[in-house]
Amino acid sequence: MKQYIVDAFTDKVFNGNQAAVCVLENWIPDNLMQSIAKENNFSETAFTVKEGSLYHLRWFTPAAEIDFCGHATLATAFVLLNFYEKDSPKVVFKTQVGELTVERQDDFFIMNFPAYQLKKIPVTEKMKAALGIEPKEAYLDRDLMLVLENAQDVRSLCPNQNKLKELDGLCIVATAPSDRKEYDCVSRVFVPELTMMEDPVTGSSHCMIAPYWFRRLKKEKLVCFQASERSGILYAEDKGERIILSGKAVLFSEGNILERS
Repeated sequence: MKQYIVDAFTDKVFNGNQAAVCVLENWIPDNLMQSIAKENNFSETAFTVKEGSLYHLRWFTPAAEIDFCGHATLATAFVLLNFYEKDSPKVVFKTQVGELTVERQDDFFIMNFPAYQLKKIPVTEKMKAALGIEPKEAYLDRDLMLVLENAQDVRSLCPNQNKLKELDGLCIVATAPSDRKEYDCVSRVFVPELTMMEDPVTGSSHCMIAPYWFRRLKKEKLVCFQASERSGILYAEDKGERIILSGKAVLFSEGNILERS
């Protein structure tokens, strides 16, 4: 089985977010995909199978399969358009959240994703206790997004992982306006439910982060910075119920997973 490791939302290895991409001829058992993801121990391992002109795509963390992952979609598109569909300008994925189209434009991969809703909820003492700082606003969809006063508050966060688990939302997002002119907003993302304290660069969560900043900054296009240790840059464009999310990627390695009886 062919496997590639790609750093997504960056143009330099050892930055962005790692994803393993397994290109299959046919589906293998779910428990085997889960074991491979656990062995890789990245935030995501993606598995893809071609059917006609489409590719089915599934995403596994070391702990469980999830419904949607942005950086592993970017990584899979990078692999397919560079090694399997070299003459094609785009690839269409069939996923749990519908069809996702990724188009290559020079070094960028342009992804058409669903935009998350912004359901405002009260800020609670549990949120404050988990982050160690009081958020200004809170919003809930699949993820919980907590808006902080400034970028330095986001960068200096050292949340309590056990208390994060008590909060609603798959991912716990902290975001604030950027303090650097080249970016519009800054964020960090924590995923305690999936045994990851911090996810380095999170495409799916920007389907919630970007719509908030579109409205607050009154902009249709944003440059977003995720301030993890590895860090990454995401480019977002408002399309109403959809969002265009773009980024670069770089190949770290390619190899084979050995078949074992």
